[in-house]
Amino acid sequence: MNIKNLKKARVLVVGDVMLDRYWHGDVSRISPEAPVPVVRFTRSEERLGGAANVARNAAALGARVTLLSVVGQDEPGRKLAALLREEKITARLHHDRTIDTTVKLRVIGPQRHQLLRVDFETEPSHEILRSKLAEYKRLITGCDAVILSDYGKGGLTHIARMISLARRHGKPVLIDPKGNDFTRYQGASLITPNLNEFRAVAGAWKNERELTDRAQKLRRRLKIDALLVTRGGDGMTLFERARRWHVPAQAREVSDVSGAGDTVIATMAVMLASGHAMDEAVRIANRAAGIVVGKFGTAVASPHELFDTEG
Repeated sequence: MNIKNLKKARVLVVGDVMLDRYWHGDVSRISPEAPVPVVRFTRSEERLGGAANVARNAAALGARVTLLSVVGQDEPGRKLAALLREEKITARLHHDRTIDTTVKLRVIGPQRHQLLRVDFETEPSHEILRSKLAEYKRLITGCDAVILSDYGKGGLTHIARMISLARRHGKPVLIDPKGNDFTRYQGASLITPNLNEFRAVAGAWKNERELTDRAQKLRRRLKIDALLVTRGGDGMTLFERARRWHVPAQAREVSDVSGAGDTVIATMAVMLASGHAMDEAVRIANRAAGIVVGKFGTAVASPHELFDTEG
């Protein structure tokens, strides 16, 4: 594989960004006030989360990445911008003074066990979302692929319009979905639900034949080119017109599944944007997911990890 081609890929990521904060500490006793552990704080770290982690994963593969999103006029928003600069991601962040930047705070105990998560979030204003849509129209012509990363935080209110604009310009649109209403993703090139997200929309199945039938019915109903169901330890299955292709999971020790879906869709977009076929994109995305779940927290797979070990 010519890795140099990945550096030519131009990927536009749009969606809900967030700041992932980790507070690490030791636990040696239970609180006398309530039956909860007392964590003695030792250190903290901050990482890009949500759509920002998708952008980070695409950039880690060498792609030229532009991220379009909304943040608050606050300290977490400024920290997000700084982290994006460090990753050499072109950030087009619209600042909304009426909201707080989304933050996921995780308290981590010994052996990297998550003890608590606290979320801070508010939905962007309609005025800011309209200005973001206007900029999206300007950015769409300069990319090779679009990722719409939906975390259900309100940043993709105009997603149907975004899909239509991208397809009109001949750009593949990849969507990481959220919730149990996939009709808003109609017309996309590819959606990548995990097993639980797919089941919530398509219903339960008894065997692989029923799974395939439900997947193809959903694909046709949404008028999408392809559906990629990520299945955790069972790998991932691609459904296209008149075909089903399953890729077994890479056998690795699982440390943390946080952000694995971000890695999958980012890798798919970079591969497709650089001219690779769908089969090859799925194979490499599956390898990337196997790498990141072996790391703590939201993480990336580097080109060295992905390609230097291929047999």
